[in-house]
Amino acid sequence: MIHSQAVIHPDAKIGDNVTIGPFSYIGADVIIGDDTWISSNVVIKGPTTIGKGNKFFQFASIGEECQDKKYAGEPTRLEIGDNNVFRECCTVHRGTVQDQGLTKIGSNNLFMAYTHVAHDCMVGDHVIMANNASIAGHVQVGDHAILGGMTGVHQFVKIGAHAFTAGCSLVLQDVPPFVMASGQSAVPRGINNEGLKRRGFSKEAITAIRKAYKILYRSSLTTAEAMPQLRELADEHPEVGMLADFVEQSSRGIVR
Repeated sequence: MIHSQAVIHPDAKIGDNVTIGPFSYIGADVIIGDDTWISSNVVIKGPTTIGKGNKFFQFASIGEECQDKKYAGEPTRLEIGDNNVFRECCTVHRGTVQDQGLTKIGSNNLFMAYTHVAHDCMVGDHVIMANNASIAGHVQVGDHAILGGMTGVHQFVKIGAHAFTAGCSLVLQDVPPFVMASGQSAVPRGINNEGLKRRGFSKEAITAIRKAYKILYRSSLTTAEAMPQLRELADEHPEVGMLADFVEQSSRGIVR
């Protein structure tokens, strides 16, 4: 299962039933979980911990030093969960000591070709980053979010759960949960109605989320003025509470 022309550092820990193709390099302080498939010409450096059932296609670069000029070789980390797919030429960098020293990726995510996850990012579960989408340092991406092809996300921005960005979007502020955004710079375009249906949200929940969106974006209220109405709606619909919490905790401000 491990090709004779793969280079494996003696300190690397490889799980059971792992496939590693020719010319791939697995460095020191790398832990690879069971049932992981690594194509040819993949580079994985540590400290990096990878869970089970992940797939890495050719020319992916995982766990490399970050591109932050402040980085001075500190032993920062990358953690990856289970059942993720990293397509051709993905780049995922370790963290920096200016943050928690950790880049973390959850499970069941799809990173299409040429996507980039920078230092100190936190990516949840079931996220899709389409071709050439890139997130800068310290970005957080919630569960089930979708970033369209060539989306660029500014550092420290937060993308909420079930949010959606259209292709070629430039995201400079936080995108709340359930919201679709597009443009350069990105602005809100409605709720991710189809995505919520596919994930089993009830009609009542989607209606409440749509009402919350109208309060936040179409009522001529400031964000602060909209919050009491959102909290009142959240008393009956916890999904709206997720949106309200996100908006209140936003440090960069939300897309408007």
